[in-house]
Amino acid sequence: MFKKILIANRGEIACRVIATARKMGIQTVAVYSDADREARHVKLADEAVHIGAAPSRESYLQADRIIAACKQTGAQAVHPGYGFLSENEAFARRVEEEGITFIGPKHAAIAAMGDKIASKKLADKAGVSTIPGYNDPIAGPEAAVEIAKGIGYPVMIKASAGGGGKGLRVAYNDKEAFEGFASCQNEARNSFGDDRIFIEKFVQEPRHIEIQVLGDGHGNVIYLNERECSIQRRHQKVIEEAPSPFISDATRRAMGEQAVALAKAVGYQSAGTVEFVVGKDQDFYFLEMNTRLQVEHPVTECITGLDLVEQMIRVAAGEKLAIAQEDVKRNGWAIECRINAEDPFRNFLPSTGRLVRFAPPEQTMWQADTGHLHGVRVDTGVYEGGEIPMFYDSMIAKLIVHGSDRNDAIAKMREALNAFVIRGISSNIPFQAALLAHPKFKSGDFNTGFIAEHYSHGFHAEDVPHGDPDFLVALAGHINRRYRARAATISGQMRGHELKVSADYCVVVLGAEGQHQYRAVQVSDFDAESRASTVTVDGKPYTFRSETPMRAMCVQGSCNGKPFTAQVERGTARNPLALRVIHNGTQIDALVLSPRGGELHRLMPYKAPPDLSRFLLSPMPGLLVDVAVQPGQKVQAGEKLAVIEAMKMENILFASQDGVVGKISASKGDSLAVDDVILEFE
Repeated sequence: MFKKILIANRGEIACRVIATARKMGIQTVAVYSDADREARHVKLADEAVHIGAAPSRESYLQADRIIAACKQTGAQAVHPGYGFLSENEAFARRVEEEGITFIGPKHAAIAAMGDKIASKKLADKAGVSTIPGYNDPIAGPEAAVEIAKGIGYPVMIKASAGGGGKGLRVAYNDKEAFEGFASCQNEARNSFGDDRIFIEKFVQEPRHIEIQVLGDGHGNVIYLNERECSIQRRHQKVIEEAPSPFISDATRRAMGEQAVALAKAVGYQSAGTVEFVVGKDQDFYFLEMNTRLQVEHPVTECITGLDLVEQMIRVAAGEKLAIAQEDVKRNGWAIECRINAEDPFRNFLPSTGRLVRFAPPEQTMWQADTGHLHGVRVDTGVYEGGEIPMFYDSMIAKLIVHGSDRNDAIAKMREALNAFVIRGISSNIPFQAALLAHPKFKSGDFNTGFIAEHYSHGFHAEDVPHGDPDFLVALAGHINRRYRARAATISGQMRGHELKVSADYCVVVLGAEGQHQYRAVQVSDFDAESRASTVTVDGKPYTFRSETPMRAMCVQGSCNGKPFTAQVERGTARNPLALRVIHNGTQIDALVLSPRGGELHRLMPYKAPPDLSRFLLSPMPGLLVDVAVQPGQKVQAGEKLAVIEAMKMENILFASQDGVVGKISASKGDSLAVDDVILEFE
């Protein structure tokens, strides 16, 4: 067994590998860029080596520097994680040639299966069902349009070296094929250093289901059941679960056996994933093989009880698999939510900056520990006070739960999301809460078009259903009553002018454009011993009991005898006197006033924000990679104005209306903050 390994990655996956290495008694070496000098994976590792500037092409994609770090520290093996160089055949070969072990498949298998075009041809020869398409690199956007028309729209334009949603577009017409080809090529070149593009038929209403395989160097390959990954936004997975609520045991077995046959055809060693697109009749087609550890591997670890990182290390060290196919378990149900640094209410624009508060829910399962299951696990590479940089992907954490069945797992995940406190940047937690509450998700009736179908016009606050919105009003009343009860006990109050606590209040739920709601509530005396009070809203009583300290943002307790978890904080950007209450993804900002205060508040005029329609503002922090217009140019609604790159994705800004470009305030190559002016119209 190795004594020291180097992790050629960053973030949560680097921390994940370190956890297993520590369990196995293996020392670890982290590598880091300028942006990651204070990162969590650097702090956790036994040693750390600086490998370059912040952009990944100048650090984490620098194979020579990573190999030099191995030699400098005496690391015997390299774990590549996912992304970056994990599926780079040249890197794996170089590592092997330098006498260092690559904790992953041999370079020949990566070359055969990591390349989307080559893997599809190999799958055809192996008798695996494949999707119709054009499997050779395409010369340019004009050729892409002609090929797409020949296959028939819709088509999927994909980077041969792509992965993680990068370098992938779906086109429904010639214009989308032309523009999609250019965007895919740019993203692939920047992310993978390989701009080859191919096209295949896009199967409508498909499910994305993948089989986890595990092979050793002695010819043994097994499959570890499947993962359901159909809940995707822009081809990026959002929620993953194992097993799938859709396929039958017969389909599971057929897909697993096909995946094993494919892995054996290339002598696959290590953990890998064979991805399939599955039709409504459970007919399935090979999509691609990921020759690395997947982001969503924890759900497989939960239902099988296996540490996949440990298995990868043991296989790389030459050990045989310790289990056979008949030993593979399928215990309970696991769900993973990807918690990303993005604002779901602003079209999921990237959100970077400092994590002012980062308090995940209490963990009862841990990385590298499969002895404690049926609980909550958080995989992350960040910490409170740390930075989310603009140079890498948007993932903050992975939230994983394991339940006895699917309903139990969904309930656990909803409570865990309620307890996940993130401040300083935006996160997609409200969106995850809405997905989990959607009737179609709860029934298992969905496909990869689920988000596009149900949130085609974006995501808005009203898209988050709450079974009892009065609960939020009542909770605001209860928390305010606790504040008042504490204030009433402060010593030194002037005699005759002591704070008197009333039973009647007006809760003002603040709305957009001055559309506020005024709710009359009655609050019983606060019982300091039992920490309880009863709040009545429109005649309905809510009896709260909570031991949560006043300073805590995450409030846990019971309401009418049933447990709840919510978040309450004092002061918002809109109103420093308001209480912000968040539960099940729904958020309200509320002022708790006296009845007379509520009457006076109704008289307050609404102040409209300034009209900024003349300006094109940066909707996110990022790098301005292109300004597509010139001063004096006439533009039409829908025309491209600029391109901003953030978190490895290109974001195109379009004109919202016809106009004439006036002054251009930013230049190509500028680093922009949110609401920086790019240009203005005459």
